[in-house]
Amino acid sequence: MNKRRDKGKSHSTRPASLVPPAWVTYRPEEIELIIESLAKKGYGPSMIGIILRDQFAIPLVKPVLGKKITQVLEEKGLAPPLPEDLLNLIKRAVNLRRHLEEHPKDYHSKRGLIEIESKIHRLSKYYKRVGKLPKDWKYRPEEAKYLIAQYVGI
Repeated sequence: MNKRRDKGKSHSTRPASLVPPAWVTYRPEEIELIIESLAKKGYGPSMIGIILRDQFAIPLVKPVLGKKITQVLEEKGLAPPLPEDLLNLIKRAVNLRRHLEEHPKDYHSKRGLIEIESKIHRLSKYYKRVGKLPKDWKYRPEEAKYLIAQYVGI
């Protein structure tokens, strides 16, 4: 989605095969219990994946379990209310609105807010089409502040 940056290939690559690595000693039931305990501590799906990678030496959950972390969380009833990427964009927009209340002449940030909110609208349109959001869901900046405070704890 970022149209400004089109150069550079410095990043990590995913494993080439979708076969679970030989060094993973955890059984699928144990991995699900770890995911459940981390979700109850308040970690989101991406942070759970990072913790599993760094502390438990599980590079990818899908080859071992046959399903993604968010699917495991949905089965356990621990899934976040909104998709994580949308929630993070809303959080950024709320923080930027708070900044603009104090600094109303910050025109660069105003443009940034317009870009963030257009990303929110594009992403919400996609999630409505896919069925992850209700068809009548709408991003409202005045309500977003309470939504973020309730779920993320700003």
